[in-house]
Amino acid sequence: MLSKPRFKWLPMPYHSILLFATWLLLNNTLAPGHLFLGSVLALGIPLLTSSLSKPQPALHKPMHTFRYALRVLGDIVTANLEVAFQVMGPIKNLNPGFFAVPLDLEGELPITLLASTVSLTPGTVSSEVSECRKFLYVHALTMKNEEELIQTIKQRYEAPLMEIFSC
Repeated sequence: MLSKPRFKWLPMPYHSILLFATWLLLNNTLAPGHLFLGSVLALGIPLLTSSLSKPQPALHKPMHTFRYALRVLGDIVTANLEVAFQVMGPIKNLNPGFFAVPLDLEGELPITLLASTVSLTPGTVSSEVSECRKFLYVHALTMKNEEELIQTIKQRYEAPLMEIFSC
């Protein structure tokens, strides 16, 4: 299910609010002229650019995004420590390699979020999404068990994203 704008004259309300606030902060004044010009820009820019954006899937469980963000932050801290110990240790303990994660996610935004999450976690980098959008190719610094890494990515990251976006 894709989210649709409620009003044609205000296609991106959050962007409009952000543009208006940014304009006022940059000018450091609440003068009537700046309020008017900020309003014109806040309404005009989203109207002019709304046709350029692709519809994005709606968040069906927005509260789960907070839990997902906390999980990713925790994993980033833990993985930083693990990678630090691996890099400081003997090189023979490193076993880098590529592997393909089969994707159950659909849509550009959820797949992009998964790829970004994998890249943010130290020790792994997403390198490419297949043309058919069914595989995410990942490079791992230490690849002891490929199937275990795939299951970790699918359970810790892909499953919550599927729940958040109802894919």
